[in-house]
Amino acid sequence: MSKHAMWTANQKRTSGNVPKPRHGVCGGPRALGLQPLLALLLWATSLAAAPAGAYAWLVQWRHANPVWRGIQLSVPDDRAADALIAEIPKLETRGVNALVLEIDYHFAFKAHPELRLNPCLTRDKAAELARVCREHGIRPVPLFNCLGHQSWARTTFPLLAKYPELDETPGVAPGNEGIYCRSWCPLNPKVNRIVFELIDEIADAFSADAFHVGMDEVFLIGSAHCPRCRGRDPAKLFAKAVKDLHAHITHHRKMEMLMWGDRFLDAKTMGYGKWESSANGTYPALDRVPKDIILCDWHYEKRADYPSVAWFLKRGFRVWPCGWKNVEATTALINCEQAHSGQRMLGHLCTTWSAVRIPQLADWPPVLTAMERWPMGKRPRE
Repeated sequence: MSKHAMWTANQKRTSGNVPKPRHGVCGGPRALGLQPLLALLLWATSLAAAPAGAYAWLVQWRHANPVWRGIQLSVPDDRAADALIAEIPKLETRGVNALVLEIDYHFAFKAHPELRLNPCLTRDKAAELARVCREHGIRPVPLFNCLGHQSWARTTFPLLAKYPELDETPGVAPGNEGIYCRSWCPLNPKVNRIVFELIDEIADAFSADAFHVGMDEVFLIGSAHCPRCRGRDPAKLFAKAVKDLHAHITHHRKMEMLMWGDRFLDAKTMGYGKWESSANGTYPALDRVPKDIILCDWHYEKRADYPSVAWFLKRGFRVWPCGWKNVEATTALINCEQAHSGQRMLGHLCTTWSAVRIPQLADWPPVLTAMERWPMGKRPRE
């Protein structure tokens, strides 16, 4: 089952003094798990990510958190942000040290107000949420879904609704009949001009030093209906989209880039379904994208093994595996994570997909399980 189907089933640059993170011990360039000099260079580059006031905080956070113990959730408006702010102290007590905050079009964009999806999160509230997170040693990572997930059910999201010429399948399936989720065209130059401005506004509001670009479950790519993409290799198209975002986010904005990993997995060899792996030819893109991207490898069902974890690690990527609401599946995935634990295994990310309300986050069984199984401190094999 897709992540958005699960979601539907469950829900039918600040400045000033920067607080010191409170979790754990040790860390540093070795966390990248690369050759020492390259690791140092990449580490230093990512530390330069944040605005000046947050630089010292990020250095301390890295040293304090050899294991990333995160939660992913949607924060679509100020009301949700207030609820999360109230929950932050308890999340800190549980040992949570990172939050992936899905914003998407629910933001009060200034450069493109026509792309706001109301209700929306204001810049001031985003800054407040980021400040409170950092005060409690929690790293905020905003998320904006890129390339795919540009529609859901009969609703086309603002970018393609306002600019239909950017659609990968323009004019096809009115009302999205028969389409899982629309995609934007990765070869249309107008896309990046607009999307980079949206990313910048969200990143600035959070004073972000890391940014998650989504990119999961992209089924519409290289479409015969797209005048630019028809007949092209889906892997090359996907790799281009990833590299374009990486160039802006990591090289230009000096932020770490995170993304979902499913499109890099061959469904035939991995034994996963078409949702958590690729059956449409995008998986060879893995060899064409930068290895400093953090891959969020999501799996929600209990299995004896999760071969993608070892596969991504072997290819030189940092991996942040992700579970959902099934505690037995979460436990099995964490067992796999710890069996392959090392410098590039970051920890565990608990996705929520509206299976739990914000006031219950800290007591949600998958979160409690992950916090218990991934204790603060050194990695098991180090």
